[in-house]
Amino acid sequence: MATGKLQIQVTSQLRAAPVEDAVIDISSTGEPDQILEEVTTNSVGQTDTLELEAPPEEYSLSPGEMQPYSEYNFRITAPGYEPLTISGAEILANQLALQDIRLKPLAGPEAYDNVVIPAHTLYGDYPPKIAEAEIKPLSQSGEIVLSRVVIPEFIVVHDGAPTDSTAGDYYVRYRDYIKNVASSEIYATWPKAAIRANVLAIMSFTLNRVYTEWYRNKGFDFTITSSTAFDHKWIYSRNIFESISEVVDELFADYLSRPNVKQPILTQYCDGKRVSCPNWMSQWGSKSLADQGYTATEILRYYYGDNIYINSAEEISGIPSSWPGYDLDIGATGPKVEQMQEQLNAISNNYPLIPRIAVDGIYGEETQKAVEVFQDIFNLPVTGIVDYRTWYKIQEIYVGVTRIAELR
Repeated sequence: MATGKLQIQVTSQLRAAPVEDAVIDISSTGEPDQILEEVTTNSVGQTDTLELEAPPEEYSLSPGEMQPYSEYNFRITAPGYEPLTISGAEILANQLALQDIRLKPLAGPEAYDNVVIPAHTLYGDYPPKIAEAEIKPLSQSGEIVLSRVVIPEFIVVHDGAPTDSTAGDYYVRYRDYIKNVASSEIYATWPKAAIRANVLAIMSFTLNRVYTEWYRNKGFDFTITSSTAFDHKWIYSRNIFESISEVVDELFADYLSRPNVKQPILTQYCDGKRVSCPNWMSQWGSKSLADQGYTATEILRYYYGDNIYINSAEEISGIPSSWPGYDLDIGATGPKVEQMQEQLNAISNNYPLIPRIAVDGIYGEETQKAVEVFQDIFNLPVTGIVDYRTWYKIQEIYVGVTRIAELR
């Protein structure tokens, strides 16, 4: 057997506050009563990085009958919170799995929640996508359609088929949604170019749903569904993978366009093994092309045509301030530095490992140290430099910890 890595982050569902001293019992899904490890979260709500057995990496690098990931159960308990069990978390060989756990504060008699993670779409049996036009006709009947492409802060995911009235609706941060879907539909072991191509297709499809208000114009109160027949597979409380998370953080403002078409393209795809889909992207095919040295753009054009290109949204919702356009490092000065210093101080109220710093608009060694601690806590490369990924992660965490209560 090979091994994969796991880190668990536990926060309060009410606010993005870390839960210290949460106890997590880890067992194999096949032997749920045999505890393999018991770990406790630290002051920032994290466990140490753990090593767990996983099948050989090659199982996830080509289609086959062998399950390419191992499955584990986590039972989480913490004083003042409802206990939670997550069953079926996926561990891939040589990959870091990130499990975000959000506990409900106790509000009466202790309840018990058990979340079961279904199979990955490349391994399990899911209905194939029902074909749609990739560009939607925009009705002139007065429905509200966005005048420009905006990256939403949240999208509302209907956890079932569109007409399933028993399915729940979830408010999910846009980036978290994309990371969840990508971790559910491709393997984190794939080459970076294949991951990029698939992430771009997922984001463009999702933004088409947002831009055209596809479901709201049909009388529904959600943005997208978790049904593979209609949209993508989103799985409540599943773990994500670091290699996928990195790509989403780099690309999250991007989508796919065609000349003279304002809306993001509804980029549909299939696995290319169980289901074939001419004129759509094949997921296994994208991996094969990446193995041959194709870039993400070349992969996308191979499937969707030479006139498809990568565009960037004009606006990102739900953030106090957009990326300044350049890295902030030692010697940087100005209002962007000052704003970032204020935000780090606010975050340090919930994450006291981050040292408080002077809000003077000067990027000195104290600011650099605070940035390094922030990066370490939130699984970013520890460079002390506020690059694109770090800037938007600071914005995201700042918004989370300064809200009285998040949508949920």
